[in-house]
Amino acid sequence: MLDVRRLRLLRELSIHGTLAEVAEVLHQSPSSVSQQLALLEREAGVELLRKSGRRVELTPAAELLVDHAGQILTLLEQAEAAVAALADEVSGTVQIAAFQSAALAFMPQLLTRLATEHPRLRVTMSQRLPEEALLEARSNEVDLVIAQQYPHHPAPLHAELDRAPLTTDRLRLAVPPHGSRWEAIDTLADAAGVPWVMEPRGAASRQWTEHLCREAGFEPDVRFETDDLEAHIALVETGNAVVVLPDLMSVRRPPAVRWVDLPGDPRREVFTSTRAAIAGAPPIVACRQALAEIVPAELPSLL
Repeated sequence: MLDVRRLRLLRELSIHGTLAEVAEVLHQSPSSVSQQLALLEREAGVELLRKSGRRVELTPAAELLVDHAGQILTLLEQAEAAVAALADEVSGTVQIAAFQSAALAFMPQLLTRLATEHPRLRVTMSQRLPEEALLEARSNEVDLVIAQQYPHHPAPLHAELDRAPLTTDRLRLAVPPHGSRWEAIDTLADAAGVPWVMEPRGAASRQWTEHLCREAGFEPDVRFETDDLEAHIALVETGNAVVVLPDLMSVRRPPAVRWVDLPGDPRREVFTSTRAAIAGAPPIVACRQALAEIVPAELPSLL
């Protein structure tokens, strides 16, 4: 009989690509992961891994086992969800991953509501970029993702995950307030040649903003990089940079900045995602219902 836990290790290796990454994700040592996979290979009676330089490759037999492992793990989650649905109260643990502005705007109210309505439900939350969070959901590291995607820049799609739209979030250019040297900025094109702050390279928000600037006829002068949007706001408020910000960053405290509309009045889409196998589980349903009650389908102008 093949060990399910070892099958999961093999599946994680197919997703992450290296033993070190699997070990980090599952909080084990690389040697422990390697030993468990060696045991699985003996159980299966066929070669599962081949060395390729410093990496290992999955054999065709391993790829076949990975497919079956996914089905087995899905069935186990479906069984757990079906049993949980018979309980009188929503209980257990749900792990949520959210991007920063959603964590600031949604999570405090969501946690308060869930604690009141479902006191036996334990909720944990971590801040993640959508790309990371969706991969972690696929790998069973988190249960529910609050993610976003920018216009014409869709977030990654994974067959194991379902999506439910949550809201849309308007995007605008934030410039230092009146009375500063930025009075001449009334359009995006006016922001050519001034300092910008953006998230690090590779972030969807940066890719989208750079594309927008190029369409306006200039390459943005990105002098400051940070994934902390509160730091973005601070740099703009103190007259050191301009930035594109979502309305969600104004939910807790309206920034002391001046707002400039962007061409086409763009909005990013905010959605939730979970493994299809647990989409009907009471903790996931409870979280999604609470979010739907807290968050309007289209955020009104907050600025």
